[in-house]
Amino acid sequence: MELFSKMELLSTAWYFIIGFCIFMYVLLDGFDLGVGILFPLFPKAHDRNVMMSTILPVWDGNQTWLVLGGASLYGAFPLAFSLILPALYLPIFLMILALLFRGITFEFRLKAKRALRFWDNLFFLSSTIATFSQGLVLGTFVKGYYITAGHSTLTYQLFSPFNVACGFSLLFGYALLASTWVIAKTTGELQKQMYHVAFICLCVVSFALFAISIWTPFVDPVIARIWFNPHYIYYLAFLPFTTGCLILFCFYCLYKRREYILFWLCFGIFFCGYTGFGISTFPYLIPRVITVTDAAAPDSSLLFMLVGALILLPILLGYTFYSYYIFRGKIVDVIGYD
Repeated sequence: MELFSKMELLSTAWYFIIGFCIFMYVLLDGFDLGVGILFPLFPKAHDRNVMMSTILPVWDGNQTWLVLGGASLYGAFPLAFSLILPALYLPIFLMILALLFRGITFEFRLKAKRALRFWDNLFFLSSTIATFSQGLVLGTFVKGYYITAGHSTLTYQLFSPFNVACGFSLLFGYALLASTWVIAKTTGELQKQMYHVAFICLCVVSFALFAISIWTPFVDPVIARIWFNPHYIYYLAFLPFTTGCLILFCFYCLYKRREYILFWLCFGIFFCGYTGFGISTFPYLIPRVITVTDAAAPDSSLLFMLVGALILLPILLGYTFYSYYIFRGKIVDVIGYD
């Protein structure tokens, strides 16, 4: 019993560590993916250069959280890793390929003269494909898998209406993060236009959150029993109430042009959505099939990795906060790698 309790504690700790890494990636890489998604709305080369300049010092560090989360999943939950990846090969492959080409555009676009349009289009397409692929992964994970002879199989088609809705919702969510980020980092006409973009994105995200929140319990009856359990419904109601308050306050701050608080309000909205996702799926790594304890590596491996994580995570957090502190403030001119 003591051994089981130790295993359960370690596996749960790693579940939250990986969840934290993924959330940090979604928040930080979300807004710089969103910058690429917004490119077609700003055809002027100078506006696009300024938009890229707001993320140029931090974009590569943001993706470190994805690498850490993926490596931690492989080490802490090898069974889940071996079952999730085959089921999600297509969206994960598309995401990685898009992130690869997107990284190339950072290196070449600011130096390009004749092929500037090509790099702009590639930046937009790679950002959009990477984001939409993440939405497909999210939707597929919520809808679940079944296991046959040790292999995971998708219960539904990858491009089901629910998955596609998650993909488009994430596109507007990242665009909302990006618009509020650029608002905080710029001034003048570009900032003014971003306020209008942020308003439209916030309207779509608000509707998407409401629609998917209603849709999700109908996707899986287990999720419905969690959220509509009479013993927990009053406690869980706090989450949608908080989300609604954040959305209303975000609309108010857009109207009042309070530029610095907008991004943090969007951070709160994403956090509420992410928390709701966790409530709907915990303690499963593969919903309704494999729990965190079932999929965990031996406790000796989890404990050994935990020591490394307790050293590495503060370093990575410190680097992240320090880099954002160093590059704080408004962008007054286009920057590059010179």
